[in-house]
Amino acid sequence: MKTIQGQIVDIQNQRIFSGEITINSGKIQSITEKEHDVKHYILPGFVDAHIHIESSMLVPSEFAKIAVKHGTIATVSDPHEIANVLGVKGVEFMIENGKKTPFKFNFGAPSCVPATTFESAGAVIDSDDIKTLMANPDIKYLAEMMNYPGVLFDDEEVLKKIAWAKHYNKPVDGHAPGLRGDDVTKYIKAGISTDHECFTYDEALEKLQKGMKILIREGSAAKNFEALIDLLPEHYQNMMFCSDDKHPDDLLLNHINALCARAVAKDIDVFKVLQAACVNPVKHYNLDVGLLQKDDVADFIIVEDLKDFKTLQTYINGELVFDNGTSLVKHVDFENLNNFDTEIKTIEDFKVESTAKQIRVIEALEGQLVTNQLTEEATILNGNLVSNTETDVLKMTVVNRYKNDEPALAFIKKFGLKEGAIASSVGHDSHNIIAVGVSDEAICKAVNLIIENKGGICAVSNTDQKIVSLPVAGIMSDKNAETIGHAYAELDAFAKQLGTTLNAPYMTLSFMALLVIPSLKLSDKGLFDGGKFEFTSLEV
Repeated sequence: MKTIQGQIVDIQNQRIFSGEITINSGKIQSITEKEHDVKHYILPGFVDAHIHIESSMLVPSEFAKIAVKHGTIATVSDPHEIANVLGVKGVEFMIENGKKTPFKFNFGAPSCVPATTFESAGAVIDSDDIKTLMANPDIKYLAEMMNYPGVLFDDEEVLKKIAWAKHYNKPVDGHAPGLRGDDVTKYIKAGISTDHECFTYDEALEKLQKGMKILIREGSAAKNFEALIDLLPEHYQNMMFCSDDKHPDDLLLNHINALCARAVAKDIDVFKVLQAACVNPVKHYNLDVGLLQKDDVADFIIVEDLKDFKTLQTYINGELVFDNGTSLVKHVDFENLNNFDTEIKTIEDFKVESTAKQIRVIEALEGQLVTNQLTEEATILNGNLVSNTETDVLKMTVVNRYKNDEPALAFIKKFGLKEGAIASSVGHDSHNIIAVGVSDEAICKAVNLIIENKGGICAVSNTDQKIVSLPVAGIMSDKNAETIGHAYAELDAFAKQLGTTLNAPYMTLSFMALLVIPSLKLSDKGLFDGGKFEFTSLEV
């Protein structure tokens, strides 16, 4: 039995009082008002309401070590990244690795593996697999239904997956950027309860008014906090915070705590902020996470103040897991699973013979997953479409990593490279190899570096090359967060030396093959128009 004193933040009753908490056998035995001189605050832990742990490039046990430093005690985690590589076996890996820590990972059943039929993934999870996963008490929900056209057009397989979630009384997460009007009404009526993809105030407001829970997302690439935060004061009971994708260097700096600090700095009532950050995810997903009430499991954090939310201590199930700068989450041994089977490429593989005057070009947008479709003048050298650093129209490729096949080729703007190339086997959602470069030679060199390492992110210049290897499914490291975070920061700096002006070039790169987000993307099978949901031609 232990007793902890502080200023107790009772979110549900919107009051703060001087008191003490008594913990017995991992649960809160009593909460009593008591005067004392302790100034720090005790409140429920933060919950990331939607995240892909894999995007931190850390396995769950290593993610947990860092998350508790920021007062995060639980996540609602969609393992569809590893599922696209390894199927159900990958989901099971995430669950079992996470269970070896006190941190509360709450995994969903990936609903879209592969995300579309227009790309090559390493596995398939069908409605029968969803049925099996939904029966597992470790699976808390049906993860983001990205195939919103399948919902709108009553695709039998899609509707079966949703039906199994309903059968087991588990929520269904949404993913429908820009969906409005009658279409979003039908999407919601199908049973979709949340959306984390809203990027405008009006879109989020419409979805809230129609009964959806809206997640304010602020990740390493997609940043929608400023667009949506003004909805929180009125709709705080139906909103949550999430990061979706958080790269390791960012995770070392902050997590949901930073969103709380930013919201409070905008003079939003602290209880409304904490309702979104701590309470709503627990209630919506029916999580086994305590909310600082008598008889709850003892999950809570101690913070210095309710302005910056600097975490002093983190408790999970009554166990101290972070204490004044030191994470007490222990290392876990695990096996490196992977799925990588393609041959080394040649420079000739990246040539595009053409006489076109104009080409379709993907425009990458800072802080967004959506892209624009541009028409640009073609640059041709010896009959081959090539990159043009003057106009920042650079060649890109997506290479199937699950079998030996011809690379798909297109062009992209806003990466800003002046030398070399960058490449990654983190390419949502199928995680094929994706690369952008100033020349066919540089692209080939970067792609082959990824192949030789069976996964990773890299950058190559005329004279140098750097890679962060990702041996776990080609998307996660087997190292700790400090090691991978430092290596990633060095690689990011190297990429910026090559000229890229993007804040998070590797995170942005990873979404350029995400076909379910409009407008123009590239899969391993070709250039894809996300608005029309069909392939399109490179030449105009």
